Amino acid sequence: MTQLFTEVGQAAKAPSGLVPFRFREVGGDYLLSNFLGDWVFVTKDEMRSLARGELQTGTPLHDKLASKNFLRDSIDAAKAAERIAHKKRFLNYGPNLHIAVVTLRCNETCVYCHASRANMDAVHTDMTPEIGEKVVDLMLQSTSPAVTLEFQGGEPLVNFPVMKHMIEYALARNRAYGKELEFTMVSNLAMMDEEKLAYLIDRKVQICTSIDGPEHIHTKQRKLVGGNSHREAVKWIERINKAYIDIGLDPTLYHVEALLTTTREALKLPREIVDTYVSLGCRAIFLRPVDPFGFAGRTAQIVEYDRSAYNEFYRTAVEHILDLNRKGEQVLERYASIFLTKILGDEEPNFLDIRSPSGSGIGALAYNYDGKIFTSDEGRMMYETGDPAFQIGDVFSSNYRALMKHETIRALVMASIRDTQPDCVNCAYAPYCGVQPEHSYRTQGTIFGRMRESTTCAVHKGIQDFLFGKLRENDPKTTEILRRWTTVRARTHFIQASSAS
Repeated sequence: MTQLFTEVGQAAKAPSGLVPFRFREVGGDYLLSNFLGDWVFVTKDEMRSLARGELQTGTPLHDKLASKNFLRDSIDAAKAAERIAHKKRFLNYGPNLHIAVVTLRCNETCVYCHASRANMDAVHTDMTPEIGEKVVDLMLQSTSPAVTLEFQGGEPLVNFPVMKHMIEYALARNRAYGKELEFTMVSNLAMMDEEKLAYLIDRKVQICTSIDGPEHIHTKQRKLVGGNSHREAVKWIERINKAYIDIGLDPTLYHVEALLTTTREALKLPREIVDTYVSLGCRAIFLRPVDPFGFAGRTAQIVEYDRSAYNEFYRTAVEHILDLNRKGEQVLERYASIFLTKILGDEEPNFLDIRSPSGSGIGALAYNYDGKIFTSDEGRMMYETGDPAFQIGDVFSSNYRALMKHETIRALVMASIRDTQPDCVNCAYAPYCGVQPEHSYRTQGTIFGRMRESTTCAVHKGIQDFLFGKLRENDPKTTEILRRWTTVRARTHFIQASSAS
């Protein structure tokens, strides 16, 4: 782009009639995006004309820009305001995700452990029933009409009695609130048994686990003392999926969700990892890069890598997923789904780490086993490795209003508004992107971050370069598949049938 403006030289001038827009070269053309999130590709010659301020009424370029709200005279201001309000409607609510770490104890040892696990004899890291009740009380005070209580660890099944107590307490207390209430559990499944499963199915608890790829990678990275972590996870994924079918749920919609942590080892096997997930009945694969939190900060020399290698891995894996879709396999990549939902429409999937402002504090809260409250689970992870920067209170002395007005939350909101940040303010992907300020703080020492040096930015740009490259090719079959990945089918079974009384 610099070369193009150098070429135009002193002939460059502000185009007349255009709204402010951002641009980026993608695949030999230029992608333009505006404040509404509308986008359009123009050729180099068309971009050169715009740089000279040349835009004639009635030309194909003029019509193309007018149809996508790039011309002031063609914009319906009232409709534009409605669209922006719709995209940012998550700001009308309080935190809907409440993460409860019911123990730090874990029966597996992972090379990249983000949670800073404790040994199985560290019973002092178990959440007590009393703290669990206070977590639920705070959660139900959220101004969000829908709340999700997510159980994490360590391994949450280690402290299953407290998990059950919190579920029963939440169901009872919610009769006074009438919120849409959901429960989720993130587990390695190695401590699952039929009795626990029957309770979780009965209480409609969504279950999520981790699969790091084929067995040899998974067992190498996630060690289960006296057992095989991969076989245990696979066994229970299949058992749980069967249980959903047995109670009449659609298996294409209701199944165990599994997450990948992409390590250096995983980069070598993009297609094999995709095939592993498909073989387990997974309809969505989240190709997440390794995070720098928890023990991963100490094992970076083993698990970390340059993000250009990740982007190459991502492209190969998603090309394989697209090929599977063309053969009739219904599976999507979660990152792509999140970005495409914003790129192809006006919906906001509300993924807390990829929105502006981020969900730190205003979209989620994390509760440690000892009752301390954090702006996110990542903030809690940093506390466990010695940095309390993101602790905003505790369940014993904090009230909801004070938490929401906490200066740390205000700072995180300001730091994650893309339209005001250097490097982001002029990025063509700003309408669709977002950052997690805790990640910037962990990796760069500032919640504002320097995006040109950020691994998160490198991943987000790499993914969006790939997606917009596919949209630019305009292959009807591929575009139809990408558009299908934005379809949302609500899993209403998991919403607790509770009404205020």
